Amino acid sequence: MSIEDVETRRLRCALFVDFDNVYIGLQRLDKAAAEAFAVSPAHWLSALESGSDEDGDFTRRFLVRSCYLNPSAFSQFRPNFTRAGFSVVDCPSLTQQGKSSADINLVLDAVDALAAHTRYDEFVIVSADADFTPLALRCRAADRRVTIVTAGPAASAYRAVADTVITADELVELVREPSAPEPEDEPENEPAPKNGGRRRASTPPAGPARRAVLRVVRSADKPLHGGTVAEAAKRADPTLAGSDWAGSGGFFAWLATVVPELGTASKPSPGWVWDPKRFSEADLPGAEGEGVDLPPLQRQVVEVTDIPNLPTERYGVLLAELAKDVRAHPFERAETARRVRDACQAAGEAIGRASVNAVIAGVLYSGLDLTTKPTAAQVAATWTDYVVGLCRGARMELTSQDEAAIRAWVGGKKR
Repeated sequence: MSIEDVETRRLRCALFVDFDNVYIGLQRLDKAAAEAFAVSPAHWLSALESGSDEDGDFTRRFLVRSCYLNPSAFSQFRPNFTRAGFSVVDCPSLTQQGKSSADINLVLDAVDALAAHTRYDEFVIVSADADFTPLALRCRAADRRVTIVTAGPAASAYRAVADTVITADELVELVREPSAPEPEDEPENEPAPKNGGRRRASTPPAGPARRAVLRVVRSADKPLHGGTVAEAAKRADPTLAGSDWAGSGGFFAWLATVVPELGTASKPSPGWVWDPKRFSEADLPGAEGEGVDLPPLQRQVVEVTDIPNLPTERYGVLLAELAKDVRAHPFERAETARRVRDACQAAGEAIGRASVNAVIAGVLYSGLDLTTKPTAAQVAATWTDYVVGLCRGARMELTSQDEAAIRAWVGGKKR
């Protein structure tokens, strides 16, 4: 038995999918991702079957797979979930407003699973609906893991009760069909090239530690502490701990040799590691807000809503560059975010990809179609409406002066 087999835990899981909530949320964010979610559930279900946390790698066995769907609106997708092994519960509209019975059916089934003879180690709730917060609290009180998969802006209280949150951006990546295998997936004993050719030297040979590091970093929703990544490497290959990192003299030196494609910063201690395809040094904690003393109201908004912790002038640059980019190029979410991030940093503002993605997601959730080439004023107005809406949704009591201050700040306008 390999080291990886010994270290990997296996969780017995119950999965509950609020189909209408997720599909509609993804449509606002990425129509192709919404279709992939609905048409190929077996693909993203397979992607959810493995994961990693602070205790190491784990695999999931979904003993319960339940999908709650409004048949009058989405019956064409029902067979896709049935073929993927889901029990599909039809939840037709019960009110003139179109509200279905999905929420109550999901909660009743989850509570039954919580009391069942089979002990489920984890409850996976696929929905951004904060109404499920009491359910998540009940699961935690029973000492069960809770994973929330969202397709929209989930309330902070809802996210706080989960052990793991898979954000809308991560879900978009999760539902996409896999591309060709990457170099690190090649077998360790690669056959010798034909005709006297040479092996590629650009990528180090695959190994358990390298695979573990890539897995944990590429699945993270932010740059990770160096210590967290180092522990993942040592769990996969315990010999590293007693060999001074294979003779390299330290973790970051080993990382530069074995996993050179990752972004790293050894200072400040304990250092940071990130996926450069999604993040940069501007995404490191404190980088964007370093030296910024936000007023109490703004600090509270950041804590409650999780919007980017940027000062007014950086919001102004971000919103202006986003509007400029969508008027100059066709909107394509990933490429647009990359170009806007690069333009902000070229303008001298340390604005990371995560902040750009947060603003793009916010305006899309609010219904602004970025393919219509909106003006900077339209982008800013939509973003400020979105932030104020998040504050009110979090039950913040805002005076008219408070709202004006928030709008001026996140709209990038000096008052």
